[in-house]
Amino acid sequence: MLARPSAAAINHLLQQNRWAAERLLRFVGKTVRFDIAPFSIGYTILPDGLLTGAATDASTDAVCRFSPFLLPRLALHDEKAHAEVQTEGDPALLTEIFFLSRNLDWDVADDLSTLTGDILAERLVRGLRLTGAEVRNTAEKLTQAAAEYWTEERPLLARPGDLANFIAEVDRLRDDLARLQQRVRQLSGQ
Repeated sequence: MLARPSAAAINHLLQQNRWAAERLLRFVGKTVRFDIAPFSIGYTILPDGLLTGAATDASTDAVCRFSPFLLPRLALHDEKAHAEVQTEGDPALLTEIFFLSRNLDWDVADDLSTLTGDILAERLVRGLRLTGAEVRNTAEKLTQAAAEYWTEERPLLARPGDLANFIAEVDRLRDDLARLQQRVRQLSGQ
């Protein structure tokens, strides 16, 4: 059900990045299955390096399993997200899949230009990128300001140095107590 539209979307990316389709040529005829609970989507690599939905009875050469909540992180090329994907099967094919997932880029301006024209599409994409960068920058500054407020002005969070000192004092107290217990035992003749 999802294989055809998702294969079309992936093929669009592969056509925008011809180098990527060429990299898949050595895996022609191989089938990859993605188990993204509750769905299982299989693709077979065609002779032109593009994908088609795999036949239901096709043998699978590689499998990738992950939560649907991981998809946005994978789309944003989050390296930690890649580590959470469970895999089995052909290691060379899996390596290629991970390489492509890290390096395929969607040329949004190219797609948008069919609706708006080249100049407006480029300006819209540039504006969206700048806006995204500003949002990230603002979120980072707000996080830093909140952390500073909660550690300096309204101590709700412990500073790392204070926490290290507290742990050292607890360790010292534990050691002093152990020595005191030992001394009491010696004095009581036990």
